[in-house]
Amino acid sequence: MSHQPIWDASRHTLGVTELDHAHQEFIRQVAALIAAADAEFPALFQLLISHTRDHFMEEGRLMREAKYQGLAMHEGEHHRVLGELQQLNRTLKRGRLPLVRAFVKQGLPEWFDTHLAMMDGALVAHLKKSAEKPEG
Repeated sequence: MSHQPIWDASRHTLGVTELDHAHQEFIRQVAALIAAADAEFPALFQLLISHTRDHFMEEGRLMREAKYQGLAMHEGEHHRVLGELQQLNRTLKRGRLPLVRAFVKQGLPEWFDTHLAMMDGALVAHLKKSAEKPEG
């Protein structure tokens, strides 16, 4: 099953504007990487890493503010993925472009779909629930 990096509103929209925007941007960048010429690829990959790092920090801030129980597990997953991207960046610098391309095309969209459905979905359910509670 091919996971084309296309924003699918019915599946991807979480209803938290800043998360939805960041996720749309992530998908846009992955699509740009897949379409990129070899010469453009490394710079675009850098952009994806810094976007992902910023987004993860923002999500971490949201989780802390909402005193989210799943914080440690969710952030553990963020650190793992960021580490993987940085590792791939080193692979890229050693000239192994096809390897990194393959990951961006298959691995990343697949990870994104799963992470969004499981982890971010659970986070958003918590955020919405805590927003309904009156401040006590």
